Amino acid sequence: MSNTTDKIRCAWARTDPLLAAYHDAEWGVPEHDSRALWEKLMLDGFQAGLSWLTILRKRDAFRKAFKGFVPEKIVKFTEADIERLLQDAGIVRSRSKIEATIGNARAYLAMQAAGEDFSAFIWGMAGGKPIVNRTGSVPVKTPLSEEISAALKKRGFKFVGPVIVYAWMQATGIVDDHAHDCHRHGAKHKHKPEAQ
Repeated sequence: MSNTTDKIRCAWARTDPLLAAYHDAEWGVPEHDSRALWEKLMLDGFQAGLSWLTILRKRDAFRKAFKGFVPEKIVKFTEADIERLLQDAGIVRSRSKIEATIGNARAYLAMQAAGEDFSAFIWGMAGGKPIVNRTGSVPVKTPLSEEISAALKKRGFKFVGPVIVYAWMQATGIVDDHAHDCHRHGAKHKHKPEAQ
Protein backbone atom coordinates (compact mmCIF):
# COMPACT_ATOMS: atom_id res chain seq x y z
CA MET A 1 0.00 0.00 0.00
CA SER A 2 1.49 3.33 -1.00
CA ASN A 3 1.54 6.34 1.26
CA THR A 4 -1.36 8.52 0.16
CA THR A 5 0.18 11.68 1.64
CA ASP A 6 2.94 11.86 -0.99
CA LYS A 7 0.50 12.21 -3.90
CA ILE A 8 -0.52 15.51 -5.42
CA ARG A 9 -4.32 15.76 -5.42
CA CYS A 10 -7.02 18.20 -6.33
CA ALA A 11 -7.14 20.85 -3.57
CA TRP A 12 -10.58 19.78 -2.27
CA ALA A 13 -9.29 16.25 -1.57
CA ARG A 14 -6.39 17.34 0.65
CA THR A 15 -8.41 18.23 3.74
CA ASP A 16 -9.55 14.83 5.02
CA PRO A 17 -8.35 11.22 4.63
CA LEU A 18 -11.84 10.06 3.61
CA LEU A 19 -11.96 12.68 0.85
CA ALA A 20 -8.46 11.67 -0.29
CA ALA A 21 -9.46 7.99 -0.49
CA TYR A 22 -12.68 8.86 -2.36
CA HIS A 23 -10.74 11.10 -4.76
CA ASP A 24 -8.13 8.44 -5.46
CA ALA A 25 -10.52 5.51 -5.94
CA GLU A 26 -13.83 6.91 -7.20
CA TRP A 27 -14.11 10.59 -8.11
CA GLY A 28 -13.80 11.16 -11.81
CA VAL A 29 -13.64 7.47 -12.70
CA PRO A 30 -16.00 6.90 -15.64
CA GLU A 31 -19.05 5.02 -14.39
CA HIS A 32 -21.17 3.19 -16.96
CA ASP A 33 -23.40 1.07 -14.73
CA SER A 34 -26.90 2.56 -14.84
CA ARG A 35 -27.82 1.75 -11.26
CA ALA A 36 -24.50 3.05 -9.91
CA LEU A 37 -24.94 6.27 -11.89
CA TRP A 38 -28.44 6.64 -10.46
CA GLU A 39 -27.25 6.04 -6.87
CA LYS A 40 -24.54 8.66 -7.25
CA LEU A 41 -27.05 11.15 -8.65
CA MET A 42 -29.32 10.56 -5.65
CA LEU A 43 -26.42 11.12 -3.24
CA ASP A 44 -25.49 14.33 -5.05
CA GLY A 45 -29.09 15.45 -4.61
CA PHE A 46 -28.82 14.84 -0.87
CA GLN A 47 -25.61 16.87 -0.85
CA ALA A 48 -27.40 20.06 -1.96
CA GLY A 49 -26.55 22.70 0.64
CA LEU A 50 -24.10 20.41 2.45
CA SER A 51 -20.50 19.30 2.04
CA TRP A 52 -19.61 16.16 0.11
CA LEU A 53 -17.69 14.97 3.17
CA THR A 54 -20.98 14.90 5.11
CA ILE A 55 -22.50 12.63 2.46
CA LEU A 56 -19.43 10.39 2.30
CA ARG A 57 -19.53 9.90 6.07
CA LYS A 58 -23.20 8.91 5.82
CA ARG A 59 -23.01 6.91 2.57
CA ASP A 60 -23.17 3.47 4.19
CA ALA A 61 -26.16 4.56 6.28
CA PHE A 62 -27.83 5.93 3.12
CA ARG A 63 -27.29 2.61 1.36
CA LYS A 64 -28.82 0.72 4.27
CA ALA A 65 -31.75 3.13 4.66
CA PHE A 66 -32.49 3.13 0.92
CA LYS A 67 -32.22 -0.66 0.46
CA GLY A 68 -28.94 -0.52 -1.47
CA PHE A 69 -30.36 2.16 -3.77
CA VAL A 70 -32.26 -0.48 -5.70
CA PRO A 71 -34.97 1.53 -7.51
CA GLU A 72 -37.37 -1.45 -7.59
CA LYS A 73 -37.32 -1.50 -3.77
CA ILE A 74 -37.45 2.27 -3.30
CA VAL A 75 -40.60 2.73 -5.42
CA LYS A 76 -42.43 0.58 -2.88
CA PHE A 77 -41.64 2.98 -0.01
CA THR A 78 -44.74 4.16 1.82
CA GLU A 79 -45.44 7.12 4.09
CA ALA A 80 -44.32 4.89 6.97
CA ASP A 81 -40.97 4.41 5.24
CA ILE A 82 -40.64 8.16 4.79
CA GLU A 83 -41.34 8.67 8.50
CA ARG A 84 -38.76 5.98 9.32
CA LEU A 85 -36.17 7.77 7.17
CA LEU A 86 -36.99 11.11 8.79
CA GLN A 87 -36.03 9.56 12.14
CA ASP A 88 -32.77 8.02 10.85
CA ALA A 89 -29.90 10.13 12.22
CA GLY A 90 -27.51 8.30 9.91
CA ILE A 91 -28.80 10.09 6.80
CA VAL A 92 -29.78 13.61 5.78
CA ARG A 93 -33.34 13.89 7.08
CA SER A 94 -34.95 16.09 4.47
CA ARG A 95 -38.50 15.16 3.52
CA SER A 96 -38.20 16.84 0.11
CA LYS A 97 -34.96 14.97 -0.72
CA ILE A 98 -36.36 11.65 0.52
CA GLU A 99 -39.55 12.10 -1.51
CA ALA A 100 -37.48 13.15 -4.53
CA THR A 101 -35.44 9.94 -4.27
CA ILE A 102 -38.62 7.86 -4.27
CA GLY A 103 -39.96 9.82 -7.24
CA ASN A 104 -36.62 9.53 -9.00
CA ALA A 105 -36.76 5.75 -8.59
CA ARG A 106 -40.10 5.86 -10.42
CA ALA A 107 -38.61 8.07 -13.16
CA TYR A 108 -35.59 5.76 -13.53
CA LEU A 109 -37.84 2.70 -13.85
CA ALA A 110 -40.12 4.52 -16.31
CA MET A 111 -37.07 5.17 -18.50
CA GLN A 112 -36.23 1.46 -18.34
CA ALA A 113 -39.80 0.48 -19.17
CA ALA A 114 -39.67 2.78 -22.20
CA GLY A 115 -36.48 1.05 -23.37
CA GLU A 116 -34.25 3.94 -22.36
CA ASP A 117 -31.07 2.77 -20.59
CA PHE A 118 -30.00 5.39 -18.04
CA SER A 119 -26.27 5.03 -18.72
CA ALA A 120 -26.65 5.06 -22.51
CA PHE A 121 -28.92 8.10 -22.24
CA ILE A 122 -26.49 10.09 -20.07
CA TRP A 123 -23.30 9.08 -21.86
CA GLY A 124 -25.00 9.67 -25.21
CA MET A 125 -25.73 13.25 -24.21
CA ALA A 126 -22.04 13.63 -23.26
CA GLY A 127 -20.81 12.29 -26.59
CA GLY A 128 -19.95 8.80 -25.34
CA LYS A 129 -16.63 9.57 -23.66
CA PRO A 130 -15.28 11.71 -20.81
CA ILE A 131 -15.06 15.43 -21.48
CA VAL A 132 -11.62 16.72 -20.50
CA ASN A 133 -11.69 20.18 -18.98
CA ARG A 134 -8.63 21.96 -20.33
CA THR A 135 -9.43 25.47 -19.13
CA GLY A 136 -7.90 25.11 -15.67
CA SER A 137 -10.96 26.69 -14.08
CA VAL A 138 -13.74 24.50 -12.81
CA PRO A 139 -17.27 25.75 -13.49
CA VAL A 140 -20.23 25.03 -11.22
CA LYS A 141 -22.41 24.26 -14.23
CA THR A 142 -22.09 24.06 -17.99
CA PRO A 143 -24.44 24.14 -20.97
CA LEU A 144 -24.29 20.32 -20.98
CA SER A 145 -25.22 20.06 -17.28
CA GLU A 146 -28.13 22.41 -18.01
CA GLU A 147 -29.18 20.21 -20.94
CA ILE A 148 -28.94 16.99 -18.91
CA SER A 149 -30.78 18.63 -16.00
CA ALA A 150 -33.62 19.69 -18.30
CA ALA A 151 -33.80 16.22 -19.90
CA LEU A 152 -33.96 14.54 -16.48
CA LYS A 153 -36.62 16.95 -15.21
CA LYS A 154 -38.65 16.28 -18.37
CA ARG A 155 -38.55 12.59 -17.40
CA GLY A 156 -39.82 13.37 -13.89
CA PHE A 157 -36.59 13.65 -11.89
CA LYS A 158 -36.26 16.14 -9.01
CA PHE A 159 -33.22 17.60 -7.22
CA VAL A 160 -31.33 17.47 -10.50
CA GLY A 161 -30.56 21.13 -11.13
CA PRO A 162 -27.59 21.98 -13.37
CA VAL A 163 -25.19 22.53 -10.44
CA ILE A 164 -26.05 19.15 -8.87
CA VAL A 165 -25.82 17.52 -12.29
CA TYR A 166 -22.40 19.05 -12.94
CA ALA A 167 -21.04 17.82 -9.59
CA TRP A 168 -22.41 14.38 -10.49
CA MET A 169 -20.80 14.55 -13.94
CA GLN A 170 -17.46 15.22 -12.23
CA ALA A 171 -17.93 12.41 -9.71
CA THR A 172 -18.89 9.85 -12.34
CA GLY A 173 -16.15 10.71 -14.82
CA ILE A 174 -18.44 12.19 -17.44
CA VAL A 175 -16.21 15.24 -17.17
CA ASP A 176 -12.53 15.26 -16.13
CA ASP A 177 -11.99 18.14 -13.74
CA HIS A 178 -8.95 16.76 -11.93
CA ALA A 179 -6.36 19.50 -11.52
CA HIS A 180 -3.64 19.31 -14.15
CA ASP A 181 -1.00 18.50 -11.51
CA CYS A 182 -3.21 15.89 -9.78
CA HIS A 183 -1.90 12.31 -9.89
CA ARG A 184 -5.35 11.18 -11.12
CA HIS A 185 -5.59 13.62 -14.05
CA GLY A 186 -6.09 11.49 -17.14
CA ALA A 187 -5.37 8.21 -15.33
CA LYS A 188 -9.00 7.39 -14.65
CA HIS A 189 -9.80 6.96 -18.31
CA LYS A 190 -7.95 3.64 -18.31
CA HIS A 191 -9.71 1.81 -15.47
CA LYS A 192 -10.88 2.13 -11.92
CA PRO A 193 -7.88 1.94 -9.59
CA GLU A 194 -7.53 -1.12 -7.42
CA ALA A 195 -8.73 -0.69 -3.84
CA GLN A 196 -5.78 -0.20 -1.55
